[in-house]
Amino acid sequence: MVTLANLRAYRRFFVVAYHFLPLLLSYARDRRRYLLFGGPRRVDSQTRVERANTLLESLFTLGPTFIKLGQLLSTRPDVLPPEYVDVLSKLQDEVPPAPWAEARAVLEDELGPVEERFDDFDSDAISGASLGQVYTAEVDGTEVAVKVRRPNIEELVNADLRVIRWSLPILLRFLGQARAFSLENLADEFDRTIRQEMDYDREAAMLEEIRSNFDGDDAVAIPAVLDSHSGPRVLTMEYIAGTKINDVEELDAMGLDRHELAVNLQEAYLQMLLEDGVFHADPHPGNLAVCDDGTIVFYDFGMSGRVDEFVQNKIIDFYIAVANQNIDGILDALVEMGTLSPEADRATMGKVMELAIEDARGEDIETYRVQQIVEQVEDTIYEFPLRLPSNLALVLRVATVVEGVCVTLDPEFDFISVATDYLTEQGYREESIKQFAGEASDQVQRSVRSSVRVPPKLEDALDRIDRDDFYVRADVEDGNDVFEVLAKRLVYGMLLASGAFSTAFLYALADVEAAAIAAAFSVGIALLLYRTFRERKGTRVTPQFTRHEMRQRRGGE
Repeated sequence: MVTLANLRAYRRFFVVAYHFLPLLLSYARDRRRYLLFGGPRRVDSQTRVERANTLLESLFTLGPTFIKLGQLLSTRPDVLPPEYVDVLSKLQDEVPPAPWAEARAVLEDELGPVEERFDDFDSDAISGASLGQVYTAEVDGTEVAVKVRRPNIEELVNADLRVIRWSLPILLRFLGQARAFSLENLADEFDRTIRQEMDYDREAAMLEEIRSNFDGDDAVAIPAVLDSHSGPRVLTMEYIAGTKINDVEELDAMGLDRHELAVNLQEAYLQMLLEDGVFHADPHPGNLAVCDDGTIVFYDFGMSGRVDEFVQNKIIDFYIAVANQNIDGILDALVEMGTLSPEADRATMGKVMELAIEDARGEDIETYRVQQIVEQVEDTIYEFPLRLPSNLALVLRVATVVEGVCVTLDPEFDFISVATDYLTEQGYREESIKQFAGEASDQVQRSVRSSVRVPPKLEDALDRIDRDDFYVRADVEDGNDVFEVLAKRLVYGMLLASGAFSTAFLYALADVEAAAIAAAFSVGIALLLYRTFRERKGTRVTPQFTRHEMRQRRGGE
């Protein structure tokens, strides 16, 4: 029996397909010139930007769920090319609020009559987002902000999530293996995060936990929840007014130190990620404000997350390695977190990391060095090295968006320097040095023991060589099936050569029918041989640097 919910989902499926199918076919033709076969086409960056803008318009047209999906995609360079990520990063969750009459129905269904529960209520929303909208009101003489879930949003989101699930098997056929892996993870993550964001009870609990972690910190302000006026679809909080954090002209007029603001913001997120284990995950400028005294105000905790102790430790290892410019340490931390394939070319990725650190520090980078690294990466065939486990997706979002806000406040902001100072103040680097000293001491002891054991073993090995009693056994690991591919090529090559010879010989004997059969056999073998050269495991990748592009844009201007 077809339910009303499924009927709505079927209708949405065709609407979504109408918007996305042309883009999907274009992407498929880029990978295979004739969709199912043929070589890849070379697509310039400008074409990708145009397609990304088309995708952006489609996401806006399709409504709240797909606006949220676009925001999530903008943090996933392991799923989309860099041009798409750059365009989608401009996607702000700002849509016109629903009519007051519809929002009032949700509010009163949750809390009761507005006039009875609130001393005053301004029916003009101060902000509108894809899943909810915010109003100002007054309770017992205190000004509050009231967040109301958008009317009928549950049905729309449920239908759209069904559409995304139905569409996933189709999308996976057009993607490489590595991006298909990332896309499946992203679909699971999106389903979870958007449902969490619609649950205002969860948001209230996360808000209160994060607020308690900053209790006594004068640099940060987080609104308190008014439990008596909150529920699963309505969240009432203390109202804290402030200036939008990216309004630099107003901040200058207020006489605030923008560099200090950037440092306070960065350190607040370092505390959330490295110490508290629970963090505000949507730090775009609309959710951050600054009071007259320089206190940073956090709004909207619908998108928030947790970091387990293992990931916290690995993030600390990563930051310490970055602070010490220890490239091997950076790569080891990325591998242990699951974001870098152990089979990646470490030498090439190390050079990419060196450039990324220099770029993050604001140092000038010669163009020829970037081009050289890009060519090296493109000439190296290996499995797509950068993957993003679902438990790190929100962390990446926080890191990239916060960096962008900090650079807006202070174009010369050095995030590595701030992170280094923070790690030093909290004692993390001292612990790292002690650990390194301990490991070095163990290594020295092992070296001394080895120096005692090696000479007798070496003498024994030389005696065996002298007696012709020395054997060497080598095991070759072939995780990428290189030998199997080479064997196929060798066999197909011999069959193709014999088929071509047979075709020529039979044609010379005027046996046209037999020659045609031999020719058909040769063509089939030739196609199989061609496929062994096309089916190369891995993906070419181009490094993408996360600096906010402000210096690059200034240089271009």
